[in-house]
Amino acid sequence: MSIKAQLQDDLKTAMRDNDAVRKAALRLTLAALKNAEVAKIGELTDDEALAVLRSEVKRRRETIAELEKANRPDLLAEEKAQIEVLNRYLPQPMSREQIAEAARAVLDRMGSPGPNQLGPVMKQIMAELKGKADGRLVQEVVREMMQ
Repeated sequence: MSIKAQLQDDLKTAMRDNDAVRKAALRLTLAALKNAEVAKIGELTDDEALAVLRSEVKRRRETIAELEKANRPDLLAEEKAQIEVLNRYLPQPMSREQIAEAARAVLDRMGSPGPNQLGPVMKQIMAELKGKADGRLVQEVVREMMQ
Protein backbone atom coordinates (compact mmCIF):
# COMPACT_ATOMS: atom_id res chain seq x y z
CA MET A 1 0.00 0.00 0.00
CA SER A 2 1.38 3.41 -0.93
CA ILE A 3 1.99 6.08 1.67
CA LYS A 4 -0.79 8.24 0.24
CA ALA A 5 -3.29 5.37 0.43
CA GLN A 6 -2.21 4.65 4.00
CA LEU A 7 -2.70 8.32 4.93
CA GLN A 8 -6.15 8.33 3.34
CA ASP A 9 -7.19 5.17 5.21
CA ASP A 10 -5.88 6.58 8.48
CA LEU A 11 -7.75 9.84 7.83
CA LYS A 12 -11.00 7.88 7.51
CA THR A 13 -10.23 6.11 10.79
CA ALA A 14 -9.40 9.41 12.51
CA MET A 15 -12.69 10.86 11.28
CA ARG A 16 -14.60 7.85 12.62
CA ASP A 17 -12.75 8.05 15.94
CA ASN A 18 -13.27 11.82 16.09
CA ASP A 19 -9.53 12.37 16.62
CA ALA A 20 -9.12 16.06 15.81
CA VAL A 21 -5.31 16.17 15.97
CA ARG A 22 -4.75 13.18 13.67
CA LYS A 23 -7.47 14.39 11.34
CA ALA A 24 -5.92 17.86 11.02
CA ALA A 25 -2.37 16.52 10.55
CA LEU A 26 -3.45 14.00 7.92
CA ARG A 27 -5.62 16.47 6.01
CA LEU A 28 -2.81 19.03 5.81
CA THR A 29 -0.34 16.37 4.74
CA LEU A 30 -2.66 14.97 2.08
CA ALA A 31 -3.15 18.52 0.78
CA ALA A 32 0.63 18.95 0.58
CA LEU A 33 0.90 15.64 -1.30
CA LYS A 34 -1.82 16.76 -3.70
CA ASN A 35 0.00 20.06 -4.29
CA ALA A 36 3.23 18.15 -5.00
CA GLU A 37 1.39 15.91 -7.47
CA VAL A 38 -0.04 18.95 -9.25
CA ALA A 39 3.41 20.53 -9.41
CA LYS A 40 4.89 17.31 -10.77
CA ILE A 41 1.92 16.73 -13.08
CA GLY A 42 1.64 13.10 -12.07
CA GLU A 43 1.61 10.60 -9.24
CA LEU A 44 4.32 10.77 -6.60
CA THR A 45 6.56 7.81 -5.90
CA ASP A 46 6.86 6.64 -2.30
CA ASP A 47 10.26 8.34 -2.03
CA GLU A 48 8.78 11.62 -3.22
CA ALA A 49 5.86 11.22 -0.81
CA LEU A 50 8.32 10.62 2.04
CA ALA A 51 10.14 13.80 1.06
CA VAL A 52 6.85 15.71 1.31
CA LEU A 53 6.20 14.13 4.71
CA ARG A 54 9.67 15.16 5.90
CA SER A 55 9.08 18.72 4.73
CA GLU A 56 5.77 18.79 6.59
CA VAL A 57 7.49 17.66 9.79
CA LYS A 58 10.23 20.24 9.24
CA ARG A 59 7.64 22.95 8.70
CA ARG A 60 5.95 22.03 11.96
CA ARG A 61 9.27 22.09 13.82
CA GLU A 62 9.88 25.60 12.51
CA THR A 63 6.38 26.57 13.63
CA ILE A 64 7.13 25.18 17.09
CA ALA A 65 10.24 27.36 17.31
CA GLU A 66 8.16 30.43 16.40
CA LEU A 67 5.42 29.51 18.88
CA GLU A 68 7.96 29.13 21.66
CA LYS A 69 9.25 32.65 20.91
CA ALA A 70 5.68 33.96 20.88
CA ASN A 71 4.86 32.13 24.16
CA ARG A 72 1.83 30.26 22.77
CA PRO A 73 1.66 26.95 24.70
CA ASP A 74 -1.90 26.31 23.50
CA LEU A 75 -0.84 26.03 19.86
CA LEU A 76 2.52 24.49 20.73
CA ALA A 77 0.96 21.29 22.09
CA GLU A 78 -1.12 20.83 18.94
CA GLU A 79 1.91 21.19 16.63
CA LYS A 80 3.92 18.69 18.70
CA ALA A 81 1.04 16.22 18.57
CA GLN A 82 0.86 16.59 14.78
CA ILE A 83 4.59 15.87 14.50
CA GLU A 84 4.08 12.66 16.48
CA VAL A 85 1.30 11.64 14.10
CA LEU A 86 3.46 12.24 11.01
CA ASN A 87 6.55 10.56 12.47
CA ARG A 88 4.65 7.25 12.42
CA TYR A 89 4.80 7.30 8.62
CA LEU A 90 8.50 8.09 8.35
CA PRO A 91 11.21 5.44 8.55
CA GLN A 92 13.20 5.32 11.78
CA PRO A 93 16.13 7.74 11.64
CA MET A 94 19.67 6.47 12.02
CA SER A 95 21.25 6.51 15.46
CA ARG A 96 24.27 8.65 16.28
CA GLU A 97 26.48 5.53 16.20
CA GLN A 98 25.23 4.52 12.76
CA ILE A 99 25.85 8.02 11.47
CA ALA A 100 29.37 7.99 12.93
CA GLU A 101 30.06 4.65 11.23
CA ALA A 102 28.90 5.94 7.85
CA ALA A 103 30.86 9.18 8.33
CA ARG A 104 34.00 7.23 9.23
CA ALA A 105 33.69 5.24 5.99
CA VAL A 106 33.30 8.40 3.91
CA LEU A 107 36.21 10.12 5.67
CA ASP A 108 38.42 7.10 5.05
CA ARG A 109 37.48 7.09 1.35
CA MET A 110 38.24 10.79 1.09
CA GLY A 111 41.65 10.41 2.72
CA SER A 112 40.90 12.02 6.12
CA PRO A 113 40.30 15.61 4.96
CA GLY A 114 40.98 18.54 7.28
CA PRO A 115 38.39 20.67 9.11
CA ASN A 116 38.30 23.20 6.28
CA GLN A 117 36.90 20.49 3.96
CA LEU A 118 33.57 20.17 5.81
CA GLY A 119 31.48 21.17 2.77
CA PRO A 120 32.66 18.43 0.39
CA VAL A 121 32.54 15.84 3.18
CA MET A 122 28.96 16.78 4.12
CA LYS A 123 27.92 16.68 0.47
CA GLN A 124 29.26 13.13 0.14
CA ILE A 125 27.78 11.90 3.43
CA MET A 126 24.36 13.46 2.88
CA ALA A 127 24.19 11.90 -0.59
CA GLU A 128 24.57 8.50 1.06
CA LEU A 129 22.31 9.17 4.06
CA LYS A 130 19.59 11.16 2.30
CA GLY A 131 16.33 10.65 4.12
CA LYS A 132 17.85 8.29 6.66
CA ALA A 133 19.35 10.80 9.09
CA ASP A 134 18.78 14.32 10.35
CA GLY A 135 21.18 16.73 8.64
CA ARG A 136 21.92 18.68 11.82
CA LEU A 137 22.92 15.52 13.68
CA VAL A 138 25.08 14.38 10.75
CA GLN A 139 26.85 17.74 10.68
CA GLU A 140 27.43 17.61 14.44
CA VAL A 141 28.94 14.11 14.24
CA VAL A 142 31.12 15.01 11.24
CA ARG A 143 32.41 18.18 12.91
CA GLU A 144 33.42 16.16 15.98
CA MET A 145 35.18 13.56 13.85
CA MET A 146 37.06 16.10 11.74
CA GLN A 147 38.59 17.99 14.66
